Amino acid sequence: MFVNFTNHPKDNWTREQIEASVCYGEIVDVPFPEVSPESTLEQVRQEAEVYAEKIMQYRPQFVLCQGEFCMTYHVVQILKEKGIHVGAACSERKVTETTTESETKKTVLYQFVQYREY
Repeated sequence: MFVNFTNHPKDNWTREQIEASVCYGEIVDVPFPEVSPESTLEQVRQEAEVYAEKIMQYRPQFVLCQGEFCMTYHVVQILKEKGIHVGAACSERKVTETTTESETKKTVLYQFVQYREY
């Protein structure tokens, strides 16, 4: 089982990213929660424990974990302590910039390359 714990549902992934994921089994989306900047460290830790437990119910072989930095840190730490492989998607960021008299537009394209474990 491959758990996608991000805000980027698998239905929006490229063929390359899906192919890199399915080698771990079925892909399941677990949406990453919004984390208030007002949350205390203890609140973030408690929420991380709740989500880590939810993720563990899938018995994952790999968890893609990307989101708010502190929550990500704690979820990764909990899952790794349980022997789960956890990583991030590594992408090439390609930016094109178009400037006119009145504005500058940036278009960003992310091209998936690989998963890298934490």
